[in-house]
Amino acid sequence: MKACLASSAIQPVLLQQVQPFNETQPIDVLLVDGAIAAKGAQLAVPDHAMKLDARGYQLFPGLVDGHAHLDKSLLGRDWYVNDVPRNLSDIIANERRYRREQRPDAQLQSERVTRRCIASGTSFIRTHVDIDNEIGLANLEGVLETRRRLAGKVDIEVVAFPQSGILQNPGTAELLDQALYLGADLIGGLDPCSFDRDPVTHLTIIFDLAVKHGKKLDIHLHERGELGAFSLELLLSFTRRYQMQDRVTLSHGFCLGMVDAERQQQFAEQMAELGISMATTAPSDVEVPPWALLDRYGVALCAGNDGIRDTWNPYSSGDMVQRALMLGQRYRWRKDQEIALAAKTITYGGAEVMAVEHYGLSVGDRADVVLIPGRNMVEALVEMPRDRKVFKAGQLIAENGECLF
Repeated sequence: MKACLASSAIQPVLLQQVQPFNETQPIDVLLVDGAIAAKGAQLAVPDHAMKLDARGYQLFPGLVDGHAHLDKSLLGRDWYVNDVPRNLSDIIANERRYRREQRPDAQLQSERVTRRCIASGTSFIRTHVDIDNEIGLANLEGVLETRRRLAGKVDIEVVAFPQSGILQNPGTAELLDQALYLGADLIGGLDPCSFDRDPVTHLTIIFDLAVKHGKKLDIHLHERGELGAFSLELLLSFTRRYQMQDRVTLSHGFCLGMVDAERQQQFAEQMAELGISMATTAPSDVEVPPWALLDRYGVALCAGNDGIRDTWNPYSSGDMVQRALMLGQRYRWRKDQEIALAAKTITYGGAEVMAVEHYGLSVGDRADVVLIPGRNMVEALVEMPRDRKVFKAGQLIAENGECLF
């Protein structure tokens, strides 16, 4: 993803005495022409610059949601009463039924939830968008329109996602092909053994499409234990065969937390060798991938909100700070240095997975930043304060939990 800096017409901004979340002392930070132009103890105020007293704020680079489903959110609609058995097939069938009967507008819903994400400090989102033989390309068209409308306020990557399977729904492969022509950035996959029940054909279809269109892949793998490990072994094999190094993300990957320590290490080594990144939503009801092991081997790790107020669950607010706390609780991170891992996952980790260029808090990096009240990084996260100030390309676009556009 290439940086898209704003024009020089944007007013320079001087953040005075702000505390970068990964540094030890408050400093001044100057935002000019969409980039971080200077950092120092007491910077001179440029002509016509907006000065902001940022004492008491922690400065984070724009937050990254590396696994979302913007097209599914029911935010703003009548409250949905969930009474669905907790198995994947029933959940998917219920979602299709709701969508067929209620006809939610994917553009309206995705924009509603994205604005909430922006207001909480999110600058980058990778969203999976349902493609199937019932909805066709409608959800994709809606999310692409939201991306167009919010251009300059948030960067959105779109995954063409076969939520209802590919082989289970004839015609879906052709729709995925069309989705990539229309502007989807990645191709997705879903539980090739347990859902489509033909993992080789499922993976062949999505890898062929990825090569045909020059796209990356992001594959949901909910499969548990040995079944999931078998699918992961196939995914590693396909990545080698198709020479897709550094172009594959594994989402969820519960099986990584279920196999023994020796196999975990083998998987970590191979994922690092192939540049396969990892996305987790820190679920509370199932094993999670071994974060410390994967990080030690150099696997890029990000976090995401997953579904936000949809037919799958009533949880999540779109706030990646909240997701960082869920990550910390799930991995039992209590020390400040451990909670820093959660902060890393929703910032630099997500940026690495999404290949965001010029990301961070160094001079020359994009001026996509968020100010969160707190005496230190941990307090800024655990308090989950509403009083945040969100900048995109050096322009203040949200504060106090509300978008300014």
